[in-house]
Amino acid sequence: MPAGKDTDPKDPPLPALSQRQKPEIGQFRLQVDRQTKASFTTYDAAREAGLEIKKGYPVVRVAVYDVVECVNQIIELPTA
Repeated sequence: MPAGKDTDPKDPPLPALSQRQKPEIGQFRLQVDRQTKASFTTYDAAREAGLEIKKGYPVVRVAVYDVVECVNQIIELPTA
């Protein structure tokens, strides 16, 4: 048996590393430049995290996507 072939041939093949995805648990997804970065169970928690990112990087597009309602809410910095 060649080195590195310690798996049982009866086992299903593992997906390639690039195909593995983190489990999405929360209803609200935090997106930065249209890429999902985190998942939250409440809108307020997702919005708070989005505001922190927006404060540090005001140029990027930050949004909270609701997977149940299919609504995308863009986060803007509050004006004084």
